Amino acid sequence: MDQHAVEQHGKAEPAGLDVVVTTMASDSHTWNLVFLHLLLEELGHRVTNLGACVPDALLVAECRRIEPDLIVLSSVNGHGFHDGLRVIAALRACPELARTTTVIGGKLGIAGSGAPARRRTLLAAGFDGVFEEGRAVREFPSFVASLTAGAGVLL
Repeated sequence: MDQHAVEQHGKAEPAGLDVVVTTMASDSHTWNLVFLHLLLEELGHRVTNLGACVPDALLVAECRRIEPDLIVLSSVNGHGFHDGLRVIAALRACPELARTTTVIGGKLGIAGSGAPARRRTLLAAGFDGVFEEGRAVREFPSFVASLTAGAGVLL
């Protein structure tokens, strides 16, 4: 590596977002987290994967410590709607995380996807995005691309 390349690297702005990926306390699935982790890294972001069955207090504590640009909650067990309402209340109650962009996705209920009332309720509760199974895989990267590192808010 020549000297010029080192100098440019030293002045480079960090690219991408700092993202926390996790499930919620009742969800033991991990394949969804692996998929999201790889997808977000492929899109150029730094990912901290908290894993499955993360208790609410631990999730809040880790997000306060990490100070991510984006929190991604994924659920596969069908309890995502109810768990998500509880978790977003805890995240928004924390002043350091009140404006952190937070999204939820996966299988959020047991009666199928695409329930408009469920999406509206989650958005009204404080989520910045809701990505249920199906078309969400196509929409999620575009949503993430609209975010700016360190902004704490959507563009």
